[in-house]
Amino acid sequence: MLKAIILIGGPQKGTRFRPLSFEVPKPLFPVAGVPMVQHHIEACAQVPDVKEIILIGFYQPNEELNRFISSAQQEFKISIRYLQEFAAMGTGGGIYHFRDQILSGGPDAFFLMNADVCSEFPLQEMLRFHRQHGDSHCGVILGTTANRTQSLNYGCIVENQQTNEVLHFVEKPSTFVSDIINCGIYLFTPDIFSHIGKVFQKNQQERIQEELMYGRQMPEVICLEQDIFTSLAGLNKLYVYKKQHFWSQIKSAGSAIYASRLYLNRYHQTHPERLTTNQEGKPKIIGDVYIHPTANIDPTAVLGPNVSVGKGVTIGGGVRVRESIILHGAVLQDHCCVLNSIVGWDSTVGKWARVEGTPSDPNPNDPYAKIDSETLFRDGGLTPSITILGCNVNIPSEVIIRNSIVLPHKDLNRSFKNQIIL
Repeated sequence: MLKAIILIGGPQKGTRFRPLSFEVPKPLFPVAGVPMVQHHIEACAQVPDVKEIILIGFYQPNEELNRFISSAQQEFKISIRYLQEFAAMGTGGGIYHFRDQILSGGPDAFFLMNADVCSEFPLQEMLRFHRQHGDSHCGVILGTTANRTQSLNYGCIVENQQTNEVLHFVEKPSTFVSDIINCGIYLFTPDIFSHIGKVFQKNQQERIQEELMYGRQMPEVICLEQDIFTSLAGLNKLYVYKKQHFWSQIKSAGSAIYASRLYLNRYHQTHPERLTTNQEGKPKIIGDVYIHPTANIDPTAVLGPNVSVGKGVTIGGGVRVRESIILHGAVLQDHCCVLNSIVGWDSTVGKWARVEGTPSDPNPNDPYAKIDSETLFRDGGLTPSITILGCNVNIPSEVIIRNSIVLPHKDLNRSFKNQIIL
C-alpha cells in the first residue's frame, strides 16, 4: 500500500504570486483550467496502490479548500485529507510532525511532492525504479537536467553514473556542482522518519539552549534539502531517478502561464476532451486552448495558443487572446486584445483596450533552460513581466495596460506601463 503527500505551503508563502493569491490559496489557482494541485492528485490517483492522499500546509481550513477536497474525493474515488500545521515547519518538519498519520495503515512507501511544481509526474516509473534498487535505501529523488548557470538556483545532485546513487547534494550552491537538479518530487520509505528524527533531536537540544540564552522560542523547521539530503548523500540511502520530461516551478504568476502551456500540450495524451477544437459557428482556435463549458464566446473571437478561459467568462466580438489565463466571471468586451496576461476574477476589459505583458519563458534555444524566478524590481524599475489584473478590475475602453500589476477592485481611467497600481 502507498500514500501520497502534497505540501501546499501557506498564506505567508506565495508572496510572489500576489495579487492572485489574495483571492484563492495558491495551490487552488487554476492552471490549464483546473486547480494547480489537481494535476498532482490526478497523477497520484493513477498509481494503483495509492490509497490515500494527504495535503499538508498551514492555511486555515476554508470553504474553498474543503469544497475542492470533497469534489476531488468524489471525482477520483480516493481518500483525500488536509492536515494543518500550526506554523511553517519546513519540508521535513511538516511530514515529521504528522508521521503517525502518514504511517497509519502501514504503507510500504509514500510519494512526497511540492504543490508549486508542474510536471508529467512519472510516479509509476519512480516506483519501478525504487523496487529495482532493493530495500537498503530510504528515498528516490526525481531529477532533471538544467543548464550550468540556472542549476545554481536549485538543489544540485551528484550521482554515481552506474548505480544512480546520490553521492552529494547541495541546495542552491554558489558555484557549479552538477547539472542534475532536484524536482521537488520524491518517493520515501518509512525509514526516512528515523533520519528526520535524528535531526529533530539535535535541533531540540539547540532550541533549548537558544531559549535559555536568548529567551525566545525557535520554530521546529526542518528542511529535507539542507538538513536531510545533504547528510544522507553518499551513504547508499538516496537514489536519483533522472528524466528529461517537462518540469517547471510555479513561483510567480508569470510561471503559471508557462506551466499552463506545458499542461495544455500534455492534454493531447492525457485529457484530449479538455482541449477546444475549431467548429462551425464557434470562435477560431489556434493551438492549445481550454474553455470552460459555461463561458460565452463570440464566434468572431480568436483564441490561442496557450489560453485557458474560466467559468462564466464572456468574450465579445473580434477579441484576440493569446498566451493568457482568463479567470472566472471576467468580461472581455468587443475588439479588445489580451496578450501574455492574467485577467482576474470578475474583471472587465473595455472595447478596443489592449492588455499586454512580456513573456517570462525559458530560452527556447536551450533544451535544458528553466524559467527564471525574476525579482519584482530590477535597476530601480519594475521588471518587464506578464500583466496581472487582480479581481474586480475595470479597464476602460481604448487604453493600453502594459507590463503592469493592478491590485484588486481598481477602476482605471487611463493607460499605464511598467507600474504596480495600488
